[in-house]
Amino acid sequence: MGPTLNAISRTARRAPEVIHVLKKTLFQLHWLFGISAGLVLALMGVTGAAYSFQDEILRLLNPATLQVEVRDSGVLPPAELVQKIEAAEGKKVAGLWVETHSDNAARVFFAPPPGERRGPMRYFDPYTGELLGQPAGQQFFGLMLQLHRFLAMGEFGKQITAACTLILIFFCLSGLYLRWPRKAGSWRAWLTLDWSRKGRSFNWDLHAVAGTWCLLFYLMAALTGLFWSYDWYREGLNRLLSDAPAGQQGKPGERRGEGRGRPAMQAPSGPPLVVDYDAVWNSIRRSVGADMAAYNLRLPPVGGQPATVFYLERGAAHPRAFNQITLDPANGEIKRHERYADKSFKAQLLTSVYALHVGEYFGLTGRILMMLASLAMPLFFITGWLLYLDRRRKKRAVRDARGELASSADQDAWLIGFASQSGFAEQLAWQSAGQLQAAGLPVRVEPLATLDGSALAQARNALFVVSTFGDGEAPDNARGFERKVLGQASQLAGLRFAVLALGDRQYEQFCGFGRRLQAWLKGQGASQLFEPVEVDGGDGAALQKWQEQLADVSGGSVLTPWSGPVFESWTLEQREHLNPGSQGESTWLLRLRAPAGSHMSWQAGDLVEILPRQAEPRIAAWLQQHHLDGDAQVELDGVRQPVRQALAGRLLPNSFEHLVGLHPQALVQALIGLSVRQYSIASLASDGVLELIVRQEEHADGSLGIASGWLTHYLPEGAAVPLRLRRNSRFHLIDEERPLIFIGNGTGLAGLRSLLKASIAAGCQRNWLLFGERNQAHDFYCRDELQGWLTSGDLQRLDLAFSRDQMHKVYVQDRLREAAGELRGWLADGAVIYVCGSLQGMAEGVDRALRDILGDEGLQQLADEGRYRRDVY
Repeated sequence: MGPTLNAISRTARRAPEVIHVLKKTLFQLHWLFGISAGLVLALMGVTGAAYSFQDEILRLLNPATLQVEVRDSGVLPPAELVQKIEAAEGKKVAGLWVETHSDNAARVFFAPPPGERRGPMRYFDPYTGELLGQPAGQQFFGLMLQLHRFLAMGEFGKQITAACTLILIFFCLSGLYLRWPRKAGSWRAWLTLDWSRKGRSFNWDLHAVAGTWCLLFYLMAALTGLFWSYDWYREGLNRLLSDAPAGQQGKPGERRGEGRGRPAMQAPSGPPLVVDYDAVWNSIRRSVGADMAAYNLRLPPVGGQPATVFYLERGAAHPRAFNQITLDPANGEIKRHERYADKSFKAQLLTSVYALHVGEYFGLTGRILMMLASLAMPLFFITGWLLYLDRRRKKRAVRDARGELASSADQDAWLIGFASQSGFAEQLAWQSAGQLQAAGLPVRVEPLATLDGSALAQARNALFVVSTFGDGEAPDNARGFERKVLGQASQLAGLRFAVLALGDRQYEQFCGFGRRLQAWLKGQGASQLFEPVEVDGGDGAALQKWQEQLADVSGGSVLTPWSGPVFESWTLEQREHLNPGSQGESTWLLRLRAPAGSHMSWQAGDLVEILPRQAEPRIAAWLQQHHLDGDAQVELDGVRQPVRQALAGRLLPNSFEHLVGLHPQALVQALIGLSVRQYSIASLASDGVLELIVRQEEHADGSLGIASGWLTHYLPEGAAVPLRLRRNSRFHLIDEERPLIFIGNGTGLAGLRSLLKASIAAGCQRNWLLFGERNQAHDFYCRDELQGWLTSGDLQRLDLAFSRDQMHKVYVQDRLREAAGELRGWLADGAVIYVCGSLQGMAEGVDRALRDILGDEGLQQLADEGRYRRDVY
């Protein structure tokens, strides 16, 4: 029983970790899909909402065209209508849509021209047979439908909208799981918005609460929308919901709703179509009676095929609760009559797919709610991006703050431990360290994950800057600390401490982790420097109080607001094409020269942030396309300049509707500024130049990416490049001499090259590089340099993986598996692994290979020891 109970216990202990990994994975996928598919879904939502009340809006705009006089004699029978319409238009009628007791204009559908799937449509008066004019606004709604279904891009656009519809289902399910509140039974926790929140907290609350309100509408729209997206889905629904026995639901293309948006087909062949409209009309009236409210007669293209009549009865369950008659058009003989009311509930749902999609299954209220939910779709794209950008901004601020300070090894140094989920706590920890250093005190900054009871016992003064994740949980990187350290007793009588706790008052366990840390420290005998400071959502007053308390205990003054490094104008000295003739995108080595008086110095593994510019041809084309004067003067950042110069730092949108009529100053201010791009530095500061390896991004239309195209093609040699340093301390060389294993692909060689150079310069020769690209003949970047190091012994081992040089693709992770024995030997000697390159594919594959070779615990131990370091993108 003992081993069994132990196994159960281990499984129970691992369950929270598994749940945490699942939640983190879902979160990463949620925001990744959000920033990639969110814009398409926003467009689909807005266009769907615009199209949803098409008929009502068209009738409102065109009362003389789309409203007719109701006559006591009733609507004309099909025979008279077809005779009059064909005589007036000179085209063959293929279908009629007539409301038998209303003032709405009827619609006639003519036979399609050869090679086309659909023919033209006209409105007519069903009481006289007179053809009516074309209503205004019809083209607008046609465009809305094209954008909604196909992004106005045909079959290619349909595949995009179909994929985004699947992603919408993932958003609904993952969002529900990710926001599941602690009090799941409280409707207020699910559905109420706290208007008192500010900034990130309000954006998150709005995103989550609005998503809950719209959840069922989006699921219904997505699950029904897939009916027109994928054949396999439509076939599956028919098999699942149809009342017909399996195998008798009809052939693909024979059921209502199929075939829309498909490529044109060849004209059908067969005998001429013969229609006895009187016989058809008599059969319909005998079968339906006087309760028919509307009918839709669809004729086959050739003879020998049945005609179909869809009709609505008065008091129908909803506007799409159609009954269906299949009959012989030559004599009116009825082959099949299916009534909506006689169908099972699931078959009624199948008939009502469109009604469910637009909400009219639930009446006018359902249509309005579905329209409002569709209009709200851009809200989630906007708030999601704001949340994402806020996380990015905080992480950048943390990295920049850390780059300005150095930790002290002094035994009397103040220990500053941080635990951060979004990066804000880490940023504040480094700002606090800066304030103590300004007062002349030595400091060392450490994540809680690296601390244990003995490290705390050795410290005399400590500050803890910790955030709380969710409802009282520790951040991801502090869960091990809480489990190992807070779960045991320690003697901390000699420690003086203070806690800055970050939290969100929407949760019952506000600052829960910070409070648990505070209670544990006091329980171990440590004494407070001052009362804990709790911060709700970045409250400025609470942070000011923390700075004032630090000033009191350190004898210093409150620091002025921290600011990041400024951009310097470096010069493009040379550009070298690394892979001429390659099947892939071209890759370039750029050499940049520092400006006079520059004090920027970097370590191997660091990054630069470059502020890109729009290419002049792109600006000129955009100005010409929208008939704008590029010489008009505007003021930007206090400098007068022409519009063409100001646009160099702005995104140039393809859509111009929101900019029409703006004067030049307002136009420039309405455009979004270009964001910085990050690149791994491929050289050492001692080389005298800053080198980058940049892959040229080429879009499907042949245009180049903004930053990569500017750097590799449009920017002339000798021109200025605005850049600044971004410290990447987690990717620096380890302080002690150890064997080094470098793994990367593509432009990831840049970061590995600088580390290799630094290792060789330090006299280390146990260097192993695993590098992958497409073809050895063209994509072996820095070939002469790497082979030279291999020949000289500075590079002990070089494993190459060129994926396209053989029938079966080979990647760096495959080379890693092949060398599993050597890898274990190097790691036994204390080797450090550095991975640089693409996250998708390479880095994930390398991680899996390492786990297979070393085991999960073995790889985790390497990470804990700082011997598994990654810089992936």
